[in-house]
Amino acid sequence: MDDPVSSWDRLSSWYQANAYLPTDVVHYGSDVPDEQELRLCGNVAGKRVLELGCGAAQNCIAFAKQGAKAIGVDLSPAQLAYGRRLAEAEEVKVELHEGDLADLGFATSGSIDLVFSANALNYVDDVSRVFRQVHRVLKADAAFVFSVPHPVRLAIDPALDPPLLLRRSLSDRSSLRRRWDDVELVEYPRSVSALFTALQRANFRVDTILEPEPTTGRNHSALWSDVNNTVPPVLVMRARKLGV
Repeated sequence: MDDPVSSWDRLSSWYQANAYLPTDVVHYGSDVPDEQELRLCGNVAGKRVLELGCGAAQNCIAFAKQGAKAIGVDLSPAQLAYGRRLAEAEEVKVELHEGDLADLGFATSGSIDLVFSANALNYVDDVSRVFRQVHRVLKADAAFVFSVPHPVRLAIDPALDPPLLLRRSLSDRSSLRRRWDDVELVEYPRSVSALFTALQRANFRVDTILEPEPTTGRNHSALWSDVNNTVPPVLVMRARKLGV
């Protein structure tokens, strides 16, 4: 199996052709209500917004269009190259960094107004390390908003017939492997309580937990079409930094 960087580099073109991610509104994933409906990020005009696992920078571009100083970090050079071309085509300026999601040395402590992530933390083994770095770079009481695949969704296999057959226990915390376009990726399932506890230990106060119903609007994708109307696509959480 390839390492995560190689996997996402190989997958990038296929993923961007199939995910249908917008650049005019902040998304939380394919087939999920977007920020226009969920309204968790607030007014970002004039603010420094950092996206973890930005991929091809669609959300960074959407934040920049709203007047934010948009910064993205991703481990895949291919994804970031796609994002730079996309930002140029959209005529917006974004700042993109290549690296691990916990390597935020480019941001000084207390310098970020909002940290955002859409369906990227599930590819991180040590999420508590990421949370500690997010806490460091955020300003006091600033928000950390993120989505991850819903735990139920990771327990089913869309390739099986019927697709809703459980392939693993919801209490199984071992990593799982999934193939997209013949590229194998590793994900790390976590329960709601595990994420909540990890945020608390990193000195965050969770103020919102959402399980939005799937949508087939402009952000529709065929990636999970077999189960889109039966299982919550994502878990969305907002936490605020406590302390300084």
